[in-house]
Amino acid sequence: MTRIKKVQWKTKNETDIFSVDRVMTSGLKILEEHAQKDLLRFVTAGSVDDGKSTLIGRLLYESKNIYEDQLQAVERASARHGGSGDGLNIALLTDGLKAEREQGITIDVAYRYFSTPKRKFIIADTPGHEQYTRNTATGASTANLMIILIDAQKGVKTQSKRHAFIASLLGIKHLVVAVNKMDLVGYSKQVFDDTCSRFADFCIKLEISDFCYIPVCALKGDNVVALSDKMPWYNGSPLLNHLETVQVASDRNLIDLRFPVQLALRPDSNFRGYLGTLASGTLKAGAEVMVLPGGNTTRVDSIFTADGSLDEAFAPQAVGVCLCDDIDVSRGDMLVHPHNVPHIGNSFEAMVVWMSQTPMQTDQIYIFKHTTRTVTGVVSSVRYGIDVDTLHRQQVQSLGLNEIGRCSITLNRPIAYDPYANNRATGAFIIIDRVTNNTVGAGMILAREANQLQVSSEKRVTKPKSRYIKPRHSRVTMQQRTAQLGQQPVTVWLTGLPGAGKTTIGYALEQRLFSLGYKTYVLDGENIRLGLNKDLNFIGDDRSENVRRTAEVAKMLNEAGLIAVCSLISPYAQDRQNARQIVGQAKFVEVYLSAPADVRKKRVEKVVYDLAQSGDIKNFSGITAPYEVSKSADLVLPTDRLSVMECVDKIVSLLKEKHLRSDFEKNNNAR
Repeated sequence: MTRIKKVQWKTKNETDIFSVDRVMTSGLKILEEHAQKDLLRFVTAGSVDDGKSTLIGRLLYESKNIYEDQLQAVERASARHGGSGDGLNIALLTDGLKAEREQGITIDVAYRYFSTPKRKFIIADTPGHEQYTRNTATGASTANLMIILIDAQKGVKTQSKRHAFIASLLGIKHLVVAVNKMDLVGYSKQVFDDTCSRFADFCIKLEISDFCYIPVCALKGDNVVALSDKMPWYNGSPLLNHLETVQVASDRNLIDLRFPVQLALRPDSNFRGYLGTLASGTLKAGAEVMVLPGGNTTRVDSIFTADGSLDEAFAPQAVGVCLCDDIDVSRGDMLVHPHNVPHIGNSFEAMVVWMSQTPMQTDQIYIFKHTTRTVTGVVSSVRYGIDVDTLHRQQVQSLGLNEIGRCSITLNRPIAYDPYANNRATGAFIIIDRVTNNTVGAGMILAREANQLQVSSEKRVTKPKSRYIKPRHSRVTMQQRTAQLGQQPVTVWLTGLPGAGKTTIGYALEQRLFSLGYKTYVLDGENIRLGLNKDLNFIGDDRSENVRRTAEVAKMLNEAGLIAVCSLISPYAQDRQNARQIVGQAKFVEVYLSAPADVRKKRVEKVVYDLAQSGDIKNFSGITAPYEVSKSADLVLPTDRLSVMECVDKIVSLLKEKHLRSDFEKNNNAR
């Protein structure tokens, strides 16, 4: 460490020689220790007036992270706009805009920095109003953790659900649910438990692995920095302690090397370097790298920073890189390991948050900024929109302000990308209007594995691969088949969560119909996946395609005059509606089989259920994947209260009550 010169301090009476070596050394040591502290970025969200700004103000105030002039400014503002309790409105520490202080709400994202002896923090305080959802998405885009505040009096509101969905969408792995204003409900444990239970019921549909529930009173500081004696029933830690100890280091992707080049540095003919920030992974001097999208390979000659050279760099360090070979590398290119490359292409699907007052226009040319590369492209289509209150899919043609939907994107040049779930840096992009240069949307690229189909199920249904393919018609009509077989063809679609009884009831129904002389066949979900659909996975697109193919087969069986019994989870309401349209409204009967979770668990093979709960089996409906209960089912059967034969009886009765009635009676009388 560089020695500090001695300085002379003069007083009126004498000259004192005071060594500042020790003071400066101690100060530099403190700064070095501070620089080495772990950093946690977190965002606060929730509905209007749930107390987000007050909570942050309380954290800053009680952790002694407010400067004297800041405190004086808040005291003056509190006197003008009204204080709370002790006369100090600590929410004004983050409500920095004049309009925010006048209205007592948060409008823009307010960022604050503070630290404790254990960790450094960057806070993003986001608005609660629905019209500022885009601001919430912006604040959450770089966060490791989200705190969702819920008013104990008002309970779980739509905005609470909306922000939890945004957290899941943006890949935030840690969620803290702070049930605020506990003083207004008498610090009731029952109210806290009920609120947490209702919120947990919604969050079972989300992909968030780490939940923590804390009862707080931000206004009075209960359970914010220290445990409150007013809630002795709470056995957890206070909020600040949780923020100091939550483990986020493992959230970083240090496996996949992704180094987007931001600038090619060429000060003279003797030096060529490339500057950028490691998006993920590690980079070592001497390591072999590939330059994308060109595909040329070389080795790293050296890694340098403003402070000197490095043998190895880690994400998210900003570094410069010199390569051994003089190859073409420019802004927007990406350095990766040759045996671990991202996807390269100009078309993909993504979840998009629309941020503009002007609705999205499909096929309009926009600018897409992905890492350091900027290209033009179009939103080819909107697959569906998301109702964030229910998480149901909605058929929409476009997205408006603050709306979220799944879109197909086509660019005019290829980019190197990863699914957002694997890499937030290389899986995200923003959409820019070419005329105004405003950011109008933000997107998260969805996973597409090698065995997944490369076009959407919607396109498969409506657009055959060749326009020269024409339908061909049999010389034997369906009416002739119906008359010969003496039965009316119909598709019975059994849907429900795993363990609801679909397979058992499906085969029992087949046996009953067969014993009555009807020609029928069961299309069971597991058998279909062992043959026709064995190339499909269990994520959204493949689940939709699984349903579509099965519906097409059921339609063929109906055209042959047979009764098709389909036993599939088919978790999405829109997919079941598409199946109804494929088969035909007149020949489609949807039966929803329901049963409580504890009953379903007993029916499912224990090892399978345990693996699903632990996360080893992913996309398991009802545990790690959603199931949308149908509102248009023709029959609902509670299989925990009805026997298998009773369920079969009710299905047969329904078939008789429909327009099939005369055919059933005619056949039964003939036999």
